[in-house]
Amino acid sequence: MGYQTVAILDFGGQYKELIARRVRECGVYSVILPSTVGIDELRRLDPIGIIFTGGPDSVYEKDAPSCDPAVLSLGVPVLGICYGMQLLCHMTGGEVTPCEVSEYGKREASLDASSPLFEGIDPLTDVLMSHTDFVSRLPDGFKITAKTKNCPAAACEDAARRYYGLQFHPEVETTPRGTEIIRNFLFSVCGAAGDWSTGDYLKEQIAAVRERVGDGKILLGLSGGVDSSVCAALLSEAVGDRLTCIYIDHGFMRKNETDAVKAAFEGRRLNFVPVDASERFFSALKGVTDPEKKRKIIGEQFVRTFEDESKKCGNPEFLAQGTIYPDVVESGANKSAVIKSHHNVGGLPKDLGFKGVVEPLRGLFKDEVREIGRMLGLPSALVERQPFPGPGLAIRVIGEVTREKCDILRDADLIFREELDRAAKEGLTDRADQYFAVLTDTKSVGVMGDFRTYEYTLVLRAVRTSDFMTCEFARLPWDVLSKASARITGEVKGVNRVVYDVTSKPPATIEWE
Repeated sequence: MGYQTVAILDFGGQYKELIARRVRECGVYSVILPSTVGIDELRRLDPIGIIFTGGPDSVYEKDAPSCDPAVLSLGVPVLGICYGMQLLCHMTGGEVTPCEVSEYGKREASLDASSPLFEGIDPLTDVLMSHTDFVSRLPDGFKITAKTKNCPAAACEDAARRYYGLQFHPEVETTPRGTEIIRNFLFSVCGAAGDWSTGDYLKEQIAAVRERVGDGKILLGLSGGVDSSVCAALLSEAVGDRLTCIYIDHGFMRKNETDAVKAAFEGRRLNFVPVDASERFFSALKGVTDPEKKRKIIGEQFVRTFEDESKKCGNPEFLAQGTIYPDVVESGANKSAVIKSHHNVGGLPKDLGFKGVVEPLRGLFKDEVREIGRMLGLPSALVERQPFPGPGLAIRVIGEVTREKCDILRDADLIFREELDRAAKEGLTDRADQYFAVLTDTKSVGVMGDFRTYEYTLVLRAVRTSDFMTCEFARLPWDVLSKASARITGEVKGVNRVVYDVTSKPPATIEWE
């Protein structure tokens, strides 16, 4: 590689990819490595800085994640975040103990303006705290550079050795000046040149796909969502018509989406194969209510359908997937806490029947994927399409999934999206980044005309986020919600009650299942 690199050592925290994304946003290449990485590999990488991630463990516990002590002898700056700060202090002679009062959520921190990390940052700023331990005694040579009401060492540093620690998370949106803090570490402490861009990633991935696949053929399950569509465009650039895209209509797509997907890929250099497999999926999910079982079943049916269809397509050697970073982190990779599994990460059977799996977007977040899509010339309507989970409406229908329920949800979801799109054209400023409907398994009593009804309760969900790792619920105007509710209960048979989800992430996830 011809550009500078920051190594991110993973100690099991679910935000490690967010850290990598923030570093890349600053124009610096980052690579995530397991905490057990060998010192020789790190030396070969020749990083300009090292970041220790957070994690769910306590550094004083037996078998708590650690790293080779020689990491601290490389002579490069080290930034520890949350668990990473505690580990850095623990390894250099400090003491970490349980908090008397744990901190979770947004807190006001008082920052020492003399620290290079906080240059240009307001002395009082909000940060995201998430910890039950704290550094109770600093190592020799360290000083405290930030504190909160309940945490006397919210940040610390040993400027001589270029060791820096943050008890809070600068990588999340809840820390509004966090990216600036990371940028200060990169440029003021590590001396970064800012010589990397998303365009470099695109060129590398096209070259990497060509090298790995050779003269082979690739099979991609094209859902029509942003991730799989950008994946298809990238692979088309790499291998052309040796790419076969199988569009599997599992019956869980949004209203009119199948026709839109077909239109979007007409004329591109790839083989597009539409397949109606809805009956197969509905039959496999009959009687299933557990969300994880739904995902696993859908994942297996996807793979089996791919296998069946691949036999008609000359048996492609490689299976491609539009896996992106949030899929990986929330599926518990590298000992991260499992939040949910994904059909394209956690549910693949071992007997794929393919030579290998190609995942060219695995290192990107959603906004970066969109940027790649624009570079590849995809239409804006597709690139800006809202995230849509691989299992589709199957995980937005709570309980057993039936064709009738999906039809109800399709109609209601379309109305909600139409009303928000209309409001945006009329000047709605508090736009949501993602919005959709969820059909619950709860029925309630209602009245329509002179008749009593007993029908489904529908949930409207709208969130604001840029990274889809955290989010705030969107404060939509009441008149917009009122119009959507009136239309849904008036036009969609089977729904007599509409509610709005006002929960952020955390503690909830964006999707309901």
